[in-house]
Amino acid sequence: MEKSGPLVSVCMPAYNAGKYIAEAVGSILEQTYANWELVIVNDGSTDDTAVVLKQFTDPRINIHQQGNCGQCAAANKAFEFSKGSLIKFMDADDMISPGYIAEQVKRIEDRDDVIASAAWGRFYNDDINTFKLNEDLIRQDSKPIDWLVSSMGNGKQAMMQCAIWLIPRAILEKSGLWDERLSLVNDFEFITRVLLHANEIRFAPNAILYYRSGISNSLSALTSKSGVESAFISLYEGTSYMLQYENSARVNAAVADCLQNFVYAYYPHHIDIISKAQQRIKELGGSKAKFPAGGYTKMLNQLIGWKLTQKFKALFGR
Repeated sequence: MEKSGPLVSVCMPAYNAGKYIAEAVGSILEQTYANWELVIVNDGSTDDTAVVLKQFTDPRINIHQQGNCGQCAAANKAFEFSKGSLIKFMDADDMISPGYIAEQVKRIEDRDDVIASAAWGRFYNDDINTFKLNEDLIRQDSKPIDWLVSSMGNGKQAMMQCAIWLIPRAILEKSGLWDERLSLVNDFEFITRVLLHANEIRFAPNAILYYRSGISNSLSALTSKSGVESAFISLYEGTSYMLQYENSARVNAAVADCLQNFVYAYYPHHIDIISKAQQRIKELGGSKAKFPAGGYTKMLNQLIGWKLTQKFKALFGR
């Protein structure tokens, strides 16, 4: 086990995570890199999250309780309690490979202007045996704006999941923390802003994030007015940072495609918000992003077009 090196603070907000948090914490305890602390903020959970956390007695784990304030506020509070020079935000339902932190620390070296990224893949229905590594990764080291543009090109949606990144505290002190107004898609605005305050992103291929997918979320929660508005604000502001950083044809195209994917995802809910995205796309010169469709959705799209397809799915359930 590697005992030397800078202190890494893993900041973990938790809300009703009793079913999953033991596995998330366990993956930190299994790290080959020993100089870490785990700061957990239990954000007013009403399940057994607090009970589950009592089993962990490692002195490197610090647990704080607060009333429910939202994920962004809990993440900010965890950072406030942290002491490390390197910071990782991590959801309470994901896991990381044993050498994850060691590999990312190695890639950052002693730089305070470099962010480390990682490999990742999904597993479904709480079964790690379904894990599949995502092959569509940006594997080379790159400038932040190049990474962002590449991650949004050819109809792709940028993977901003917070645990992918190891971030020097010095960068976060410049970029600022999580926007507590946001709920849905809150990571896009934050991670984009943070990346653009770095000089380089360095890929750690042997660091692997196990991203839990298939957790049921109600359609009403995902398409509520506040949820869709949060998603739009996050995408609008995050992409605006990109345009401020580099106002070029390639950035315009990437931003337009990103917003078009938002339109595809949330249409026909809250047309007033959708219209704002469509207007922005028009100002940017339009988008060539294709409607993402497979199975019966692909068949419907070919027969009646994407708008009627989305209306049909909204009417009869997804």
